[in-house]
Amino acid sequence: MGTQQTFLDRMLQLPLFMLLFGFASFSMLAPAVHAGLLGQNETARAFLYSGVLGIIIFVLLALAHAGRAPRHGALGPLMSLFSAFVFLPLFLAVPFFEGLRTTSFLNSYVEMVSAITTTGATFFNDPNRLSDPLHLWRAQVGWMGGLIMWIAASAILAPLNLGGFEVTARAEPGRRSEGRVGGAHPEGRARLVKVTSTLLPIYVGLTALLWILLLVSGDRALVALSHAMSVMATSGISAVGGVENGSSGLIGEIVMVLFMLFALSRLTFSTDTVTSDSGGIKTDPEFRIGIALVVGVPLLLFVRHWWGALDVDANATPHEAVQAFWGSMFTVMSFVTTTGFVSADWGIAQAWSGLGTPGLILMGLSLIGGGVATTAGGVKLLRVFALYRNGKREMERLVHPSSVSGAGAMGRRLQKNGAFIAWIFFMLFAISLAALVITFAFLGVPFENAMVLAITGLSTTGPLLEHATEVAIRLRDLTPIAKGVFAAAMVLGRLETLAIIALLTPDLWRG
Repeated sequence: MGTQQTFLDRMLQLPLFMLLFGFASFSMLAPAVHAGLLGQNETARAFLYSGVLGIIIFVLLALAHAGRAPRHGALGPLMSLFSAFVFLPLFLAVPFFEGLRTTSFLNSYVEMVSAITTTGATFFNDPNRLSDPLHLWRAQVGWMGGLIMWIAASAILAPLNLGGFEVTARAEPGRRSEGRVGGAHPEGRARLVKVTSTLLPIYVGLTALLWILLLVSGDRALVALSHAMSVMATSGISAVGGVENGSSGLIGEIVMVLFMLFALSRLTFSTDTVTSDSGGIKTDPEFRIGIALVVGVPLLLFVRHWWGALDVDANATPHEAVQAFWGSMFTVMSFVTTTGFVSADWGIAQAWSGLGTPGLILMGLSLIGGGVATTAGGVKLLRVFALYRNGKREMERLVHPSSVSGAGAMGRRLQKNGAFIAWIFFMLFAISLAALVITFAFLGVPFENAMVLAITGLSTTGPLLEHATEVAIRLRDLTPIAKGVFAAAMVLGRLETLAIIALLTPDLWRG
């Protein structure tokens, strides 16, 4: 036991980026074995050689780093997280590029950035262009990206009051809580161990359970695994081009919706956060707002669909009505969690109503996003709740200027300036969105496509490129510079603007 503890302690003294590099190297062995079993020897060698080379480099760096005390400050782990999203895809793209051999390395790199940031945008809209091992690798990288964010939210972002935690924290965003930053100090390493040991079994177990349920529902093994990984990571990666092309049908969609609930609030799977002191999941504002969106928006769409059907004198049967409502509900849940899967009944709902592609609705849901400390992207439901509470109070003051408002059980989870900080983030998000749209337009992308590309990157919802416009946006049509800008947008959307600003603060690098 003592030896194991010493080994674990030495491993945790390594920079976080180095640990992630080693984890990625070992992960390449899975598609290597899969390709070997399928007889795809060239693909198997690409993953095997890359994985073995990565493991050797990791071991050599670990030996060279042994015995050295960490020199980075409180933001060192956050810098490692940033490096993992920017530089690690360079290594992840090598076996993908060598295994495919029909695309450029730049496309492979952007594809891996899209996967690890759980965006799920792809250059390969035709799933038949990729072999099964390459589909497995894309889903696996997305799943690893989701796991990284699950752990980093508690071990890195929460102690620094970032990633949505700034709305409830007492300290300023980016200001560390002493002894709580993962990887920077002994206490931080202990927190990293605790968070990893708690969340890793949950994440793996839920993925395995969903995989088994999708297998029972009728999907083949690879499709079920890719969809299970994608739902848990909210990456929207599919080996068949979407759940509508799978074999699990309605049962599979129902199962996936149940597992998407984990992206609405962290309280669905853990209570180890600074925002979990309000009485459990039943009173959690994030979960309640998320459920309200998942139920309310389909109801509004259903009414619109119904009136649309009357306008065109369609003979709507009860069965078609149920299909339309379910198609809306599944798709709303998928996009509000930034997964981006579309129900097989989504097309039926649109045809039944005569409604065109509701791209603005899908983009709006993706911008709202899921819960804090989950794998979902977007603005986050907790920030939306803070702005809602502040807006409601301001309207009350217009009617009763001298009134005094109590915080209430739900309001007490927000700090005094929570709404102000949430508004600052929202404005930074809007400025980032405007800057990206202008940049894409300057690079020759049409305005509508530029808007969709910017929202896709910042909300980490890749399937928006396929479903937000009447004609799907193809990443392969972008210029190399535009592809680089899109990759930067995905990293910015995954880490969020406040975290990037925190990395630029010199004072926080000391100590």
